[in-house]
Amino acid sequence: MIYLYVEQIFVYISFLILFLVTLLNLINFFFEIDKINHFSNNGMKFAFLCTTGFLTTRFFQTQHLPLGNLYESLMFLSWGFSFLYLISNVKNKKRLSAPVLATSALLVHAFAVLSLPHKMRESMSLVPALQSQWLMMHVSTTLISYATLLFGSLLAIVLLSIFHGEIKRYCVGNLTNNFEFRNKNYPLISKNFPKQIITESFSYSLFLNSRKCQLIHLLDKWTYQAISLGFSFLTIGIISGAVWANEAWGSYWSWDPKETWALITWLIYAIYLHIRINKKWMGKGSTMAASMGFFLVWICFLGVNLLGVGLHNYDWLI
Repeated sequence: MIYLYVEQIFVYISFLILFLVTLLNLINFFFEIDKINHFSNNGMKFAFLCTTGFLTTRFFQTQHLPLGNLYESLMFLSWGFSFLYLISNVKNKKRLSAPVLATSALLVHAFAVLSLPHKMRESMSLVPALQSQWLMMHVSTTLISYATLLFGSLLAIVLLSIFHGEIKRYCVGNLTNNFEFRNKNYPLISKNFPKQIITESFSYSLFLNSRKCQLIHLLDKWTYQAISLGFSFLTIGIISGAVWANEAWGSYWSWDPKETWALITWLIYAIYLHIRINKKWMGKGSTMAASMGFFLVWICFLGVNLLGVGLHNYDWLI
């Protein structure tokens, strides 16, 4: 019983702190106040520790990695968003990703705490299929990939919204190397033209759009880095899951709905990385592919279980 009280303290304190951190980040996004930045960073550290405390308490209570049901998986996903928040703030002083990660952690946390019935939040013994040493490898790497891929896809959605913004002219590719611009009313001006002519024709446009171009390049860079990392974890998760499936069910691949959607998700992000790496092109094509991944991840994580069918259904949403 004491474990239950300790868990609730950790869960609700972390929820309240995540709410405040998200609110502070949204305010700081528009007004850029240093004190708010300091408070939100410390607040996220405390929320991260509280979520870690919940996972640790649940581990000692159940004697297994707390990834046995939907509630525990959502809390682990929220923990992953908080962890990415702290890492991104160390490497990125501009903190443009902070509102995205803070909001993601809050929404996932809120769904787990406020939407799921009390019975689904209780600790329980693992079903026989999950009683394996592969639980830590497969489930943890898959959930880490979900958090990282969702982060990258959210950045891609922000980037896509910029492409559809009020300013129709935007930079494409590396501004210093390719020096390219697109406009609805003007042809594509590429590196084949003399740079002097381009500079004279678009010097005023460069001045107006320089900050927007910098934002586009930063978002594209972070999207690529996040998706690359998440794609690696997803690949490890799929491979480890196939090995585990062979031990539990006698086959590496059975075209289970969860397996099928995981493969579709993997292919979409592979297409994004192929375009981004080989084509060296930043634009709507690759951004739309990354944005599609956001919905595919949620279908793979939650949508399949809503159907209540397949080998991966463990009565999470029943």
